Amino acid sequence: MARAGDFAYFDHSGPIAMAHRGGAAYAPNVGLENTMRAFREAVAMGYHYLETDVHATSDGELVAFHDTHLDRVTDVEGAIIELPYAAVREARINGTDAVPLLTELLEEFPTTRLNIDIKADTALAPTVDTIRRHDAIDRVCIGSFSERRVRAARRALGPGLATAAGQVGTGLLRYAPGMLSRWLHTTAPVLQVPVAHRIRGRELTLVTPGLVRVAHRLGKQVHVWFHPWSDEDAPEMHRLLDLGVDGIVTDHIDVLRDVLAERGHPLDPAA
Repeated sequence: MARAGDFAYFDHSGPIAMAHRGGAAYAPNVGLENTMRAFREAVAMGYHYLETDVHATSDGELVAFHDTHLDRVTDVEGAIIELPYAAVREARINGTDAVPLLTELLEEFPTTRLNIDIKADTALAPTVDTIRRHDAIDRVCIGSFSERRVRAARRALGPGLATAAGQVGTGLLRYAPGMLSRWLHTTAPVLQVPVAHRIRGRELTLVTPGLVRVAHRLGKQVHVWFHPWSDEDAPEMHRLLDLGVDGIVTDHIDVLRDVLAERGHPLDPAA
């Protein structure tokens, strides 16, 4: 049974506060998602968990970036998978900041933990290699919408790697907890789930007291993130923490900072 308590990644006092793409909705970070500047802002605020996605360039360099294409947030166009790193390196997010390599995050923040979403098959091998080179297994958690990628990362890096349950596990936990108990017996120590899921315009609540109870009974943690159309405000964060969730992944890092301080769990930039 893979339990959260067996992994160094989850060794943390109080709820886990995780800066999504560095805290993309925090005023100083607006327009600067997944930049070193945004990650520095989060770490300076006291965040010890950062979330990022990764893609590989055509020549195998691993960048911390969400989209498959550079077009939305940079001054360069094109799919990352089709561009050499020399071209990606010239792109500027919001016209000012470079696209960082995952290795830059691991090196600049040696005590910070990273939640890494492997966005493409081509990024799998470079992710495994980067984690190995930096001896970072204890401070990363791997997730992906692809269960196959997560399983491959676990096979490559061994049982000490923390991984997050993907869509299959989330669905079982919400709608078939009996099946989930068997499915999760040897797999992920954490479920990372959205507050709700929208299907054909209908919003289905995923994070419920029952979900949290089942996960905790199995020794798993529950980390919650917000869809862009979800309410990501202080009352909603308080509600989720009252349900017993173990962590919140947020773009609004200042809001979560204040919520945790109100609840007696202030962030500590010096820790």
